[in-house]
Formats: sequence, C-alpha cells, structure tokens
Amino acid sequence: MDPQHISVPVGGGMHLHCALSGPPGAPPLLVVHGGPDWDHSYLLDPLTRLGPRRLVLPDLRGCGRSSPGPCSFAAAARDLARLIAHLGLQSPDLLGFSVGGQVVQRLVLDHPGPFGRVIMASSTLWPVTDADFGPWPERERRRAAESRVWAAPGPATPALVERAARAGAPANVWRQDRIAHYRRVLDRVHWSAHWLRTLRAGALDSPRPAEGPRRLAEADAAWLFLHGRQDMVFPARVAERAAALLPRSRTVLLDGAGHMAHVDRPEAWTTSIETFLAHQS
Repeated sequence: MDPQHISVPVGGGMHLHCALSGPPGAPPLLVVHGGPDWDHSYLLDPLTRLGPRRLVLPDLRGCGRSSPGPCSFAAAARDLARLIAHLGLQSPDLLGFSVGGQVVQRLVLDHPGPFGRVIMASSTLWPVTDADFGPWPERERRRAAESRVWAAPGPATPALVERAARAGAPANVWRQDRIAHYRRVLDRVHWSAHWLRTLRAGALDSPRPAEGPRRLAEADAAWLFLHGRQDMVFPARVAERAAALLPRSRTVLLDGAGHMAHVDRPEAWTTSIETFLAHQS
C-alpha cells in the first residue's frame, strides 16, 4: 500500500510534508531523514517492510515538500515536537538517519517526550573529521568524485545537492552490486538547497547540542546504534563509543555495509530494528 501524504502545521506559517505508512493503531515510529537537503523517500524501502508499525516520515523544514522556512537544527527539532503533538503520537519510537540522528538528539534533549526507544542509524554524537578514519585509501578513492562536485565553484542549488549525492554513491554504498538500485532510489528524492545556503552563509547552528553526549547519557531512553562497518561518513567506532557511554544502549555493526547500510544490507538492517523494538523497553 502506498503511503498517505499529509501536510502538518508546526507554527509560524510552517508546514511539514509527512508520509504515513502502516496500520493507524500500530506503535508509531518517527523517522527523521538525513541530508539534510534530501527528503524522506530514500528511507521508505526497506522501512515499509518492518512488522506492524505506524511509520511517520516527515520532510524536515526546508526539505522535500515541506515549507522553506529558516533552517536550523533547533527549529527542526521544535518542528518535530509540534508534529508529534499535532498527530497525537503516544510515546513514539524515534529513528534518526545520519544528520537526522543529530536532529533526534536535539528533540530528545530540548523537547523531552515521553518518547519510546531511540535508533541512531549511521549517525554520530560527536564531530567527525577525515583524521578519525585513519589511513584508508579506498575511502579516498571512492569519495573523490563527490569531493570534486563540492569543490567546484557555483551557487548552492538543488541540482548541486543532487549531483553530489549521485557522485557520492560509490562512497555511501559499499556493495557495488547495489549502486544501480541506490541510484534509482535517488530518482525519487525531492532535492533542495535551503540548508546548504544557510551553511554557506555561516548562519547554521551546531547540529550537536551543548554537552550532548553527557546529557544524553542522563536521558531515560533505550538506544540502538545501527551502523555499517564500512561507513565512510561517520566511522563505525563512533557507534561503539556511543553505546559504551549511554546506559541501556547497544550497537549493531553490519559488515559489508557503508553509510547507506539500509541499501547495502536491507534485511539485516530491518531485522536489527525489529529485534531492538521487540525486546528493548
């Protein structure tokens, strides 16, 4: 069944485009996409294969088909809190993918739930630099094409964001036999550039809340850090480090999977989520 698409008012004239999938009475799972100038669509498959869950997949402000208002991580988290209230979601479980995981961290800290379990998929609690990966020639080779796109002069446009995403496919998807599928997934994304323009203007706030790791360790939540072992955006060891810090947390590292671990290992990825949600309280 195709998702239902709605527009949710979140204040200040802003609306979030939101896809809903699964039985309306099933336990809700709020899914926050990364990018951030992407939309929710690249996560629908394989998430729609999960057991009975009410999937709620908004496009962040300035992304996809949501309103193009001022972009900030603080505002994005506030929008999600208002979306949860508007939809009447009761203790939703949360899944944040990549940069979306950092928005979820803000949501947990700035707008305390009640929430259910929290899944950080291909995300991080800390800043990451190239030095954190150590010598890795394969990473340098696979990331070269995307790096050239970002280095080329030109305005911040949705077309630029899309070119970078397509050029980055060999770095983000570890299994070469899955890249063609991934590029078809990218065909469905509604690209934007509002966040990129804000970043280039020096006006974007930090994705990480002040003293975030310490405060998250004090939050009453169960955490899953789900990561591809060959992730070239955030090294896998950040997931292990986070699970060692946060009580009631666990790590699942998927071998043969990169940043887009749900593309490389869809069955293992969804099984990890289902197992966590079924057994962790």
